[in-house]
Amino acid sequence: MSLSVQFYTMLAMIGMGSYFGAALDTYSRLFNRSKRNIIVRGMNDVLFWIVHAFLTFYVLYLVNNGEIRFYIFLALLCGFALYQSLLKNFYKRQLEWFIRLVVRTYRFGVKLFTNIIIKPVIMVLSLIYTIIVGLGKLILHIFLFVGNIIKAFIKIVLVLFTHLGKYIWKAMPKSFKIKGNHFFKRIANSLKRITNLIHKVKKR
Repeated sequence: MSLSVQFYTMLAMIGMGSYFGAALDTYSRLFNRSKRNIIVRGMNDVLFWIVHAFLTFYVLYLVNNGEIRFYIFLALLCGFALYQSLLKNFYKRQLEWFIRLVVRTYRFGVKLFTNIIIKPVIMVLSLIYTIIVGLGKLILHIFLFVGNIIKAFIKIVLVLFTHLGKYIWKAMPKSFKIKGNHFFKRIANSLKRITNLIHKVKKR
C-alpha cells in the first residue's frame, strides 16, 4: 500500500469516525432512543451498527480495496473524538434547526392541503347534501299537497254522486224501487251466506 493510499485511508476513516458521531446523535434524536422499550432499542442498535459497519467497509474498499490495518481503528477513534470535541454542539444545533424546519414545513403543507382541498371538498359535499335533502323535502311536500287536493276532489265527487244517486233513486217509480230493494237484499243475503261459509271453513 503506497503512502498516498495510506494518507487517503486515514482521511477517509477520520471522516467516517466524525460521521459515526453525527449519525449516532441523529439516531438518538430522531428515534428517541432513551424512551424506547429495551428490546426495540436493542434491535435498533444492532441494526444501526450493522449498517454502519458495512458502510465503513464499503468506504474502505473504495479507498484501499478493503485492506484493514491497525491505524484504521485509530483513525476512526480520532474522527469520533474530533466530532465530540469540536463539531458536536454545532451539529446538534443545526440538526434541531433542520428538524424544526421539516416539522414546520410539514404542518404548513398539511394546513395548506386542508384549506385548499379538504375544506372546499367538504363544503361542496355539504352543499350537495343540503340541496338533495331540500329537494327531497320539497318533492315530498308537493306530493302531499297534490294528494290532499286529489283526496278533497274525490270526496266532493263522492258527495255529488251520493246526492245525485239519492235524487235519481227518489225519482224512480215504486215498482223499480221494490225490485231494486229485492235485488240488493238478495246480494246482501248472498254475501252473508258466503261470509258464514267462510267462517265455517275456518273453524273446521
